[in-house]
Amino acid sequence: MTGRSHHRDTHLPAFTRPVRATVRRAAALVASASLAVGCGVVPGVSGGAGDDTITVMTWAPSETNATNKPGMPALAQAYARWVNADGGINGRKLRVLVCNDHNDSVAAADCARRAVKEDVVAVVGSYSQYSDSFFPPLEGAGIPYIGGYGLTEAEFTSPLSYPVNGGQPALLAGLGQELAKSCGPVALVRPDTIAGDEQPTMFNSGLKAGGHAPADDQLAKDDVTEYSAPAERALDHATADPTETGCVVPSLGDRTSTFMDSFRRARADYPDVRTGTVLGSVDQTVINANGGAASPYEGSYITGWYPVSTDQRWDEMKQVINKHAFGDNRIDVGDAGVQTTWIAYTAFKAVVESLGDGAVSADTVRDALDSGLKISTGGLTPTLRWQFQDELASVGFPRMVNADVTLQVVRDGRLVAARKGFTDMTETLKRADVS
Repeated sequence: MTGRSHHRDTHLPAFTRPVRATVRRAAALVASASLAVGCGVVPGVSGGAGDDTITVMTWAPSETNATNKPGMPALAQAYARWVNADGGINGRKLRVLVCNDHNDSVAAADCARRAVKEDVVAVVGSYSQYSDSFFPPLEGAGIPYIGGYGLTEAEFTSPLSYPVNGGQPALLAGLGQELAKSCGPVALVRPDTIAGDEQPTMFNSGLKAGGHAPADDQLAKDDVTEYSAPAERALDHATADPTETGCVVPSLGDRTSTFMDSFRRARADYPDVRTGTVLGSVDQTVINANGGAASPYEGSYITGWYPVSTDQRWDEMKQVINKHAFGDNRIDVGDAGVQTTWIAYTAFKAVVESLGDGAVSADTVRDALDSGLKISTGGLTPTLRWQFQDELASVGFPRMVNADVTLQVVRDGRLVAARKGFTDMTETLKRADVS
């Protein structure tokens, strides 16, 4: 990375070190705020909040100029309709509140305060990069955060967080380890944000495991309409050694597609440069929109957390969507956020079922999770079980219990499995240089 100066949005609180939250079990003293911004009860799902009703919340950004995940709360809606149509969970109806965090720290805090005010028993299957804003209210009220998207370090450090995947660290480490086998010079193009600052460390841990030199770190804004300059810089680095095939790795969330528009034009003089990225930055709809087999993604390796969307282990989710989402086009079965929400609700349902006829509250849900409950997700992840200090505590991720990734490849315009099964990135992440 060059020594050029650049502006950073200091309101992004993700992945700052050190982050070590402490849990306060007493009820939160919540400051008054506008709690209704972006929040609401899912239509057709909510009922009166009584003793036989379980209230949860799912939040994600929507209609912003950066990453949007509207399919996550939409999937939560479909899930609730499904379980309620079948009698609820242990005979209790599931009430879902949804909230739009607008990719904004104040709105994220408002969502969390609304969750406290509504006495939710958990926040489930959600996406937000503002963990420093939403965790304090949740921790003050003892509300567990089950199945965040894995964007921020706090999701892997807070005792109230129960992640279902290895987040960006596992994806980047897995991609780096794979590309080390076949790439010459590598350029990583990532957001110029605090959330993006952790990416090179994790990506380089994978490259190093494969005996490769670190990637060139190229910063790019995540809210612009074109990326000609970072695309050209990345290509310059990737082609620095004419005897090797270089690789460019954009990891810009849903701005990756915008980057690839600029990259396609700049790449005309460098046809041999390859690309790789992580799921969440690219899915099948993005590949289709960029030309399918003729897209710049053809031949690219892409790491994900879960099996490809065509895998039969997703059949139940697809059936629920078809029957209970009523054609909601916000829900894409290949979207990693939608898949994470499904797995998070699968875990939450297992927790509530383990309580039998006992009380369902934030305390009892949290206690069940902390007691070592083992949760099966039907093969979509390894068996999930959270302990206070797991294997990756030494590198700052004590709550990470699933560091598995899958390797996928774009072949003839289709995103397919590059190899069977999962690859566990635990040992690679243990060796990450986090100094």
